[in-house]
Amino acid sequence: MAQATFGAGCFWGVEAAFRQLDGVQSTSVGYMGGHFENPCYLDVCARITGHAEVVQVQYDPAQVSYETLLDTFWALHDPTSYNRQGPDRGEQYRSVIFYDTPEQETAAVRSKQRLQQSGRYTKEVVTAIEPASTYWLAEDYHQQYFAKKGKGRH
Repeated sequence: MAQATFGAGCFWGVEAAFRQLDGVQSTSVGYMGGHFENPCYLDVCARITGHAEVVQVQYDPAQVSYETLLDTFWALHDPTSYNRQGPDRGEQYRSVIFYDTPEQETAAVRSKQRLQQSGRYTKEVVTAIEPASTYWLAEDYHQQYFAKKGKGRH
């Protein structure tokens, strides 16, 4: 098993999308990349934590590659939008890849470069690529939110 962590806006829809991939064993939503210990959703929304809303993916690399996870990540959001996705604004909605290994860092950097050079976007891809830090699990009601509410992706 391996782990990957992505921030691509509101974590509800991002988690729902990753859960659909063959080889993904589990997902959870939480907070990463800030300076505030044990944040809750209200802390993160108050923009006092520096954390991003993230999805942590546990996956089997024999069934799904990290590169496939990256492709899914890019397809889920606008990586040229700084601290915003759709109507959601604030640093907690930033586009960010948190890497756990040097190999993940290399793959993320190369993937971002390919996307930027592809011509798909006329603006700069602003996605940050940062080392993983402490992962704070979000409250239970956020976990698999769309599945609990019987909704599709956000």
